[in-house]
Amino acid sequence: MSKEQSSKPPTSFVAKLLNGAIAGSVGTCCVFPLDLAKTRIQDQRTVSKVGENVTRMYRNVFHCMYLVGKAEGIRGLYKGLGVNLVLVNPEKAIKLAVNDQTRQFFGSKQGSFLPLHLETLAGALAGLCQVIVTTPMELLKIQLQVSSRGGSTGASKGAMSIAMGLIREKGIQGVYKGTGATIIRDVPFSCIYFPLFAYLNSKGYSADGKPPPFYHSLGCGLFAGMFGAGCVTPLDVIKTRLQVLKRAEGEPTYNGFVDCAQKILKNEGVSAFFKGAVPRMIVVAPLFGIAQMVYFVGIAEYLIERNPLSSKKDKYS
Repeated sequence: MSKEQSSKPPTSFVAKLLNGAIAGSVGTCCVFPLDLAKTRIQDQRTVSKVGENVTRMYRNVFHCMYLVGKAEGIRGLYKGLGVNLVLVNPEKAIKLAVNDQTRQFFGSKQGSFLPLHLETLAGALAGLCQVIVTTPMELLKIQLQVSSRGGSTGASKGAMSIAMGLIREKGIQGVYKGTGATIIRDVPFSCIYFPLFAYLNSKGYSADGKPPPFYHSLGCGLFAGMFGAGCVTPLDVIKTRLQVLKRAEGEPTYNGFVDCAQKILKNEGVSAFFKGAVPRMIVVAPLFGIAQMVYFVGIAEYLIERNPLSSKKDKYS
C-alpha cells in the first residue's frame, strides 16, 4: 500500500466484514487437515493408571493425519470443511470487523496502539460477538471430524442432518451446546491475540505513516495467533470434550465446564489439558496470520472501488 492510501478515511464496516470473510476462507482452506488432527487428538481419552503404559491411537499430529489419510482417504482429512467454510465467513468477519470498528470508535488511528485496557476491551468484545456463529460452527465441525474415529465404518451424517437432529431433539439450544465453554475460550484468546497483534503490527509503520509490507502483518499474525492459542489450549480441550455428542461405552460424560475439567484432571492428569497444544498452535498461527494479511491488504476495498455501481458514499466509516 502507498503513502496516499494511509491518508484515506477509515474503511467502511461493510468492507471490513468482506475482508474478514475472505480472510477466514483463505486461512481455513490452508490449515484444515491440521485442525482435524488437533480435534482427534484432543478427543482421545486416556485413563492414567500407575504401572500401566497407555496406548494411544494417535501419537502426534502427523501420525494422526497419516492414519486418517490411510483409513479414510484424502477426503477424510477435510471432513467438516464444508460447514466450516459456510460459517467461518460470518465468524471471521464478525471477529475482525468488530475489533477493528471498536478500536476505531476508541480513537485508534492507522498504525497506532491504544492504551492496553482499550485494546483488550476491543478484543474481548470481538471474541464475545463471534460466539453466536462459532459455537454451532465448531459443534457441527467436531461431529464430522470425529465421525470415523476408531475406524468406525458406519454411515457418516452430513452437517445439515446433524443440525436438524439436534434441533428436533433439543430445540435451537441443541446446536449451541458448549456456548459457555466457547465464550470462556474465545474471549481470553481475543484479549491476548488482538492487543499483541496491534502492538507488533504498529511497529511496522514508518515515520511518515506508510503501512508495513504484507509479510510484516503476516508475521505478526503468526506470532500472536501461536502465542494466544498456546495460552488457551486447556480451555479448548474442555470445549472440544463438551461438544463431542456421542461417546463409546465406558468413557466419561461431562455435565458442564467445571465437571469436565475435574474429570479430565482426575482421570488423565494435568497433561491432558495440553493435548493438541502444538497442532492447535500450528493451526491458529497460519489461520490468523493469513487472515490478518488478507484483511490488511484490503481486498474488499479494491473490489468495492472496482464495482461500477459503488459510489463515494460507500466509503464512510
